[in-house]
Amino acid sequence: MKKNLLAIACFSVAVAFTACSDSATSTSDAGDSTNASTNSTATESGDANNTTGSTTATTKTPLSAQDSTFVMKAAMGGMMEVESGNVAQQNGNHDRVKSFATMMVNDHSKANSELMALVSGRGITLPTALPQDMQSHMEEMKKMKGAAFDKHYMGMMVNDHQKTITDFQSQANNGSDPELKAWAAKTLPVLQMHADSAKAINSAIK
Repeated sequence: MKKNLLAIACFSVAVAFTACSDSATSTSDAGDSTNASTNSTATESGDANNTTGSTTATTKTPLSAQDSTFVMKAAMGGMMEVESGNVAQQNGNHDRVKSFATMMVNDHSKANSELMALVSGRGITLPTALPQDMQSHMEEMKKMKGAAFDKHYMGMMVNDHQKTITDFQSQANNGSDPELKAWAAKTLPVLQMHADSAKAINSAIK
């Protein structure tokens, strides 16, 4: 009888030891699972932060006050050249005047598109219409015809291009933004060619 009781006691101790061992293993596995989950969350959070930082780094630098002033003048001047060129194609009398007007529309439309792409995302909004004084001038030009129109238009082109060349030379030499400086320098030869043509035609039709 005593032997039977001893055997039962030993069996109970063995079962209890096995249960404790399994419980410890289960707890350890749960801890490892929790740590893995925490590490995964931390890694994903870090990746998200890195992505955000990468997006922010691609933001373009806003233009300086000087560069912004040049951009606005160039945009309005280019728009004026295109609109007055369109009027000249309709109201001009001399073939050279009409050919010059076509060149103005083509060249300044291209330059305007380049400028728009260049300043996109730089904290400046380009005008979509001429200011009131320029628009009033356009309305007056639409009333002119023939030789009178030719003289007015070509005289305006000579004066406007002299001022525009001065602005572009200043920007190419003294501007703050490298891309804008390069664009001004690249556009200068075209403007100089326009000025030379305008002077020649203006002298020829007088």
